[in-house]
Amino acid sequence: MRRGAATIAVLFLMTACGSSNPNNTGNQQNKPPTADMKPHASIGAGEGQLNLVLWDGYAATDWVKPFEAATKCKVNQHPAGSSDEMVSLMKDGGGGQWDMVSASGDADLRLIYGGDVKPMNMGLIPDWQNFQEYFKAPPYNTISGIHYGVSLQWGPNTLLYNTRKFANKPTSWSVIYDAANKGLITVPDNPIQIADAALYLSKTQPTLGIKDPYELTQKQFDATVNLLKQQKPLIKKYWTSYTEEITLFQNGDVTVGAAWPYQTITLKASHAPVDDTIPTEGATGWADSWLLATRAPHPNCAYLWAKWVSTPHVQAQQALGFGETPVNSKACAEMEALSPGSCHQYHADETGAAYFDTIKFWKTPLPDCGNGQKNCVPYAQWVAAWTTIKG
Repeated sequence: MRRGAATIAVLFLMTACGSSNPNNTGNQQNKPPTADMKPHASIGAGEGQLNLVLWDGYAATDWVKPFEAATKCKVNQHPAGSSDEMVSLMKDGGGGQWDMVSASGDADLRLIYGGDVKPMNMGLIPDWQNFQEYFKAPPYNTISGIHYGVSLQWGPNTLLYNTRKFANKPTSWSVIYDAANKGLITVPDNPIQIADAALYLSKTQPTLGIKDPYELTQKQFDATVNLLKQQKPLIKKYWTSYTEEITLFQNGDVTVGAAWPYQTITLKASHAPVDDTIPTEGATGWADSWLLATRAPHPNCAYLWAKWVSTPHVQAQQALGFGETPVNSKACAEMEALSPGSCHQYHADETGAAYFDTIKFWKTPLPDCGNGQKNCVPYAQWVAAWTTIKG
């Protein structure tokens, strides 16, 4: 499962505010514990192996074998089932065991403020210059100009719907909160789903004053949780993997829900009557980065890996292999060569304002509200609330 269901609440609460420092508040105004560590100035000879905590499929044979042959760095993988599992595994800077983690935006700040990852030198990643501008220094992996990760792939959380049920394309997320669709709705089983509801409320209830769906005061948070509790009786199933959602739509068990482009493309390939859209309220999105463990035992192999997976060809391979959008602007041509039409399917050619700017990318909810105040609801409370929402 990728970005899947919550594990037990205890694990979440232990990891929510940083793993190696239990007193860490996650306050963005504080300097991360590793901020003063100097990143590598050069890449030396590989140490012979590389230990990765990653989403399953992020180190596929197609690009791992050539990497191993070129660098003599043997890749050892530990697939994780959730962002929270990644945070737990990376405790104490990777424990002297793990070198890198392919974390999503809902985990990055926990890892950074927990002191579990350290600054990286983008000058050692030649293709970083070819990244789409946003992904050169996104707020979830770059703080005060210090890079703690190399951006990798991204995707929007779209509204997927059955075209027979909805003759006209839905224009609002309101359909997943509408009692008329009771028992036909599915959304991800993930605490970060609270941000989707907050984004919806930011447009439909402007008096709440929600500016950022990941920075919620208690009043804003309570209103969002209340909306999701009202939605609960309408939900057919909270999905934990993209294959589960695909099956739900194929079997006709659901007709509308939150999804990724991969589900839409797969369902259309099987001739299912579906389409997707980003409603007028916008959408959340996920974006992944490779972060370097503070105590990485094989840092040279880690940098060699970061270079490798940033190249246009490997970016295209991963995008097509997993159903994501590459951050390297030169990957589109490679995608087209491998699978004509795929660049547009995954919106890799739509990083301009009309599409890209509608997406609010995941980031860890912290007490700091981005304005010097510390009255926002932190991630640990999101996890606890999600448990109560699902009942």
